[in-house]
Amino acid sequence: MSDPTAEPSLDTAGHSVVPAAEAYASAEASAHSVHAEPAKGPLSKPFRWLSIGMFALIFLAAFEAMAVTTVMPLVAEDLGGEALFALAFAVPLAAGIIGMVLAGNWTDRAGPLPSLITSAVLFVVGLLIAGTATDMVVFIVGRFVHGLSGAAVIVPLYVIVARIYPEALRARVFAGFAAAWVIPSIIGPALAGIVAEAVSWHWVFLGVIGLMVPAAAMMLPPILRVRALVRGDASVPWSLARAGWSVLTAAAALALSLAKEFGDPWRWVIAVASIVLVAVAVRPLLPAGTLRAARGMPATVLLRLIVAGAFFGSEIYLPYLFIERYDFSPSLAGAVLTGAGVAWAMASWLQGRLGDRVSNTQAVQIGSALLVASLAVVLLVAAFTLTPMIAFAAWTLAGGAMGFMYPRFSVAVLKLSPVSAQGFNSAALSIGESLGASVALAGTALVSSAIAGGAFTADFAVTVAIAMIAVVLAPRVRPRAAASVA
Repeated sequence: MSDPTAEPSLDTAGHSVVPAAEAYASAEASAHSVHAEPAKGPLSKPFRWLSIGMFALIFLAAFEAMAVTTVMPLVAEDLGGEALFALAFAVPLAAGIIGMVLAGNWTDRAGPLPSLITSAVLFVVGLLIAGTATDMVVFIVGRFVHGLSGAAVIVPLYVIVARIYPEALRARVFAGFAAAWVIPSIIGPALAGIVAEAVSWHWVFLGVIGLMVPAAAMMLPPILRVRALVRGDASVPWSLARAGWSVLTAAAALALSLAKEFGDPWRWVIAVASIVLVAVAVRPLLPAGTLRAARGMPATVLLRLIVAGAFFGSEIYLPYLFIERYDFSPSLAGAVLTGAGVAWAMASWLQGRLGDRVSNTQAVQIGSALLVASLAVVLLVAAFTLTPMIAFAAWTLAGGAMGFMYPRFSVAVLKLSPVSAQGFNSAALSIGESLGASVALAGTALVSSAIAGGAFTADFAVTVAIAMIAVVLAPRVRPRAAASVA
């Protein structure tokens, strides 16, 4: 029986296809037949080691991403690379776009296992290059390699969830992925600082390598037991054109991130040209209709881009606001991010437990409404210098809003994806997240640089406006019509 709320999704060429929920229904039946007991949760016997291994991989990638923020000043000073400080952050983000596109294409052709293993190996190579670097240029090369592979790891993991886990468990698995980011956000910066002070910043990168191998080893046996479920489709062509568009998108995103480093009027010229180029280059990398918010999967991909921009575009300024305006210590100012991280994890757990009692569309509507309300309160605090506790409470609610809706973006997209496009559409979700954050951060920096005084107010005004767009578009996550079953 077809899902009465589902619609025929569109493949990359815009053709109607049967939703993945129908296309791999028989595959799910096969998966259950190889397990002796029914799955009661992601940590039940059939999925335990696979779930733990995936959690560990994401945890390590997240730890590296959070820890590098703490040690980067030490790296720049030690390697004499202060002038390349911003580039060291911008390069991995741009490289990730390329990695996600390549991993998506390869996963659709060969299944998730080859791209997952290759990405994990390259991630280790990138950490090794960065951890042994003796000058800033080599360090940035390492950042490029593990930025390329760290983003690429996510794509095959999403496809593994779609192929191996029953639909009833997927929201809970993605909630676990969210939790894997929360713990590093709490302990990562402090732990990285301790390691850098006690030994060397080099070990912040090298120490992760020893943990990657056992994490990957946990996953292989359960995947190999159901290898028929993770086969690729050799009829899916290699797309050199899509790879080329990913390089162009990455270059435009990198230019946009660095536009603020230039003086007037060139910063504005570079920013506008970069945004136009991003909009043109990214279209082949997203499902047809994404930029016009077509109902169903395209609108879902676009919504994740928008809410990522609103949230992460605000997050970078909040500790800065507390330090500059209220004379908080850096550790105290960072506590606001911890509160949001914990709320994110708790809300992710809650939406996973609610399951079908809250639809994907309802989760996004609730989450986007709470997000815009939270950011509006933060804007008022910045504009009128209200007590910082109000901003802390509002930002904690913002983290909960993100946790409640974020896993549902993945669930909704995978449900409407044909099996042969699961890699492409999973990559599109992550590309949208990266671009949303990049554009929002660049936009807030440019706007605040144009306003004398009241920069924080301008920053949060931009992110509130972005979040309001999400509220308007949230109902479009719901598919338009019932799908027919082939």
